Amino acid sequence: MTTDTTGTVARDGDSRPGGPADSPFIRACRRRPVPHTPVWFMRQAGRSLPEYREIRASVPMLESCRRPELVTEITLQPVRRHGVDAAILFSDIVVPVAAAGIDLDIVPGTGPVVAEPIRTAADVERIRLITRDDVSYVDEAVRQLVVELGDTPLIGFAGAPFTLASYLVEGGPSRTHAKTKALMYGDPELWHALCARLADVTLAFLRVQIEAGVSAVQLFDSWAGALSEADYRRFVLPHSTAVLSGLVDAGVPRIHFGVGTAELLGAMGEAGADVVGVDWRTPLDVATGRIGADKAVQGNLDPCVLLAPWPVVEAEVRRILEQGRAAPGHVFNLGHGVMPETDPEVLTRVVALVHELSSRRADQG
Repeated sequence: MTTDTTGTVARDGDSRPGGPADSPFIRACRRRPVPHTPVWFMRQAGRSLPEYREIRASVPMLESCRRPELVTEITLQPVRRHGVDAAILFSDIVVPVAAAGIDLDIVPGTGPVVAEPIRTAADVERIRLITRDDVSYVDEAVRQLVVELGDTPLIGFAGAPFTLASYLVEGGPSRTHAKTKALMYGDPELWHALCARLADVTLAFLRVQIEAGVSAVQLFDSWAGALSEADYRRFVLPHSTAVLSGLVDAGVPRIHFGVGTAELLGAMGEAGADVVGVDWRTPLDVATGRIGADKAVQGNLDPCVLLAPWPVVEAEVRRILEQGRAAPGHVFNLGHGVMPETDPEVLTRVVALVHELSSRRADQG
């Protein structure tokens, strides 16, 4: 018997009814029957919400991630407004890297900017392993949220080693990832040392969240789509696998997501996640064929569709739900994050539509 950190006890993969562990979201992640297709949105807690913009008006991003009361409020906002089936912890992928001793800031309009990019083995040594004390604000926020959310599951998350390494090597966001690839190809030993260190930091960060009570975790590899499958398998897969396999005994579903990863989906499915996120470029039935029938899928409405007239949005939602039926479990989501200019009312309507259409199908089935 293993303890499920969502507050129930799991025996041979089953859990007692009630609580987050029996929610439609967790059931879909575990490829079990659901009363309706669960839905949540990447970046649902963020810039599309006026209440978020108000609360963040005078608080820098990193500071807001370190204030448990703000993290709690921001995480709850889309749950209250949209009725989504899961909350995702408000944070940023560079939070654990900053806690590990890297001097960085999140610059409005730019993103994470690193003061001294990684270039040498000595630079890698500057990245120290983190403990719960280093991210105590995350531990506190998760514990507060678990109480506030009740039966609604909370998703924890972290950036994958490749994406974190890319930020640290480039010094910030990059369109070409030229410096990252130059290090990969030119000094594989240093590259693997960097990614192994980041995998350790990421694993520790996710474990803090799991021990505090999150019901699932998502590993974001936002920039992995910049690589060929061969390079992904050589330079990335071992380190993502180290993170995901390191959580195999944690008792929570593991989700793995990247952007532009159509040709990588098979390899990403091998990394050890229970659910593979799919961006908008690949139909879910095609993605399922590449990932394998033993994984649930998550996705994959194009975020830009939300800016179109409602009949277009509705047609796309119907298409994605139909294609998602090919998978043994489907979590409805976007193919990337909510855009700032999205009308929140449209998100609320999408949640209701997904619930209505999938509930009707479940009743008929």
